[in-house]
Order: sequence, then structure tokens, then C-alpha cells
Amino acid sequence: MKNESPGISILILTKNEEQDLPGCLESVAWSDDIHVYDSVSTDATVEIANAFGAKVTQRPFDNWASHQNWGLANIKFKHPWVFYIDADERMTPELVQSARQAIESAKHEVAFSIQRRDFFMGTWLKHVQTSPYYLRLFRPEKMRYERLVNPISIPDGPTARITGYLDHFPFSKGMQHWVARHNSYSDLEAKQIIENRRGQTEFSVLKALMSRDFHERRFHQKEIFYRIPMRPLVKFFVLYIGKRGFLDGKAGFTYATLQSIYEYLITLKTDQLSKQHNMAGTRN
Repeated sequence: MKNESPGISILILTKNEEQDLPGCLESVAWSDDIHVYDSVSTDATVEIANAFGAKVTQRPFDNWASHQNWGLANIKFKHPWVFYIDADERMTPELVQSARQAIESAKHEVAFSIQRRDFFMGTWLKHVQTSPYYLRLFRPEKMRYERLVNPISIPDGPTARITGYLDHFPFSKGMQHWVARHNSYSDLEAKQIIENRRGQTEFSVLKALMSRDFHERRFHQKEIFYRIPMRPLVKFFVLYIGKRGFLDGKAGFTYATLQSIYEYLITLKTDQLSKQHNMAGTRN
């Protein structure tokens, strides 16, 4: 029998997650309000969610920010606080306890940052991991997302950090799946860069260096990073040398290499889209 919920609803985003979803559901089984927000899976994802007793909402995926914002605005959560988790992630017992304590003692906070551990080749990517903290516990009416892919969390109010780890297994479905997924991500990243360069999103060097808000600082740093020459090579050295990814052994080197290849795909696709927009502008 499940323990009584401490007042936290769970939101799990899925798309063909029959392999990873059972483990994710078990890690959040303490909640009495689990929502699986599914992008029209074609495998057994929905059946697994229903059998577990989760509430299922389906919507075709368009882009990350739009999809997540729609979910927060339209899914009927039982509790005022929501914990967002992906199917290839697991809440540790320490994190569950910290989340419960956080909402009980929250005063002005509208969201809490969680430290995530990425695992690859049996190794915690402790050093090479790009960004260790994510806003995952929040009041849904106080949270929104921006960007087509790798969305930025924008809380409407103060935030704080809590202890405990969220464990992430991004390579659980194999290298082929990771590569295919990041190939599709690079399409959206390239589109996002073109939109930014057309003036739809302003960025600031000052905020990239000085902002006290981690998520705002990360957003502006990412936008400036897109304009660095030889970006894929720079990313490798930032991850492997700057962040001491070499301390993560073979897994750290492989991960840094994969991320630099991903960055190269973004560069190539951005150049292609830029040329297409320039040609369209010339014809007009």
C-alpha cells in the first residue's frame, strides 16, 4: 500500500518509455497523484501507466517549451506542488524526504532546485556533466518554460536548493537511441539560434557574467556560446579540461566527445538554415 502523499503531485513526460517508465513510477510511488503526460506513444507506455494507477494525459509533441507549458496549464493536479521527472530519472529516498520537508517549510519560495546525477558506462558523470541543478519542484502556476529544446525554467518568485539526488540514466536505451534523439534535438537547437538572431530573444553579456539567478545566467551564457568560433572544439575542452571531465575516466572522455559532436551538428544545421533564410529574403 502506498504511503499518504505529503502534498506533492508528480508529472512524468513520456514518449515510448515502456522500458524506463516502471522504474520511474516505483521511485515516485509515495505520491497519490501521479500524472503521465504522454506524447502519443506507440508502445506499452500508456498501458503501464494505467496499470500503475497513474493519470494519463496525451498530447502530440510540438516543442519542449510549448509542450511543458501546456501541461502545467491544463493538467489538473491534486496538490499545489508538482515534482517534474523524466522516465529515465529516479528520485532517491533522500530527495523524497527533502522534497517533503521543503514544501512543509516553504514561505516565499515558488520552486526548488534539485541536483541531478547523470550515469554513463556505470559511472556518475560528476565533473563532465554540463549543469547539475534543475528546478523540478515547483508551484505550477508560478513556472513557465522558454526555448524550443533544452528549455529554460522561468520561476515567478524566489527559489532555493534542496538536498538529495535525482538519478538520471540518459543512455539506458543504448547509444543508438541517444544519438538519434540528439540528432532531432540539434534540429530544434538550430531553429532556436536562428530565431534568436532574428531578434526574438535578447541576450546580455552582463547577465551571463553577473546574474545571481543560476537559470538566467545559464540562459544568457548559452546564447553567447552559440556565437563562439570553433564551438564544438571549445565545448570539448570546456567539458573535458575546464570541468575536469578527465576525472570521470573513459565515460567522461566519451561523453565530452559525444557532446562536441552534438554541438557540431547544431553548427552545421544552423549554417544551413541561415543560408535558406538569406536566400528566401533575397527572393522576397
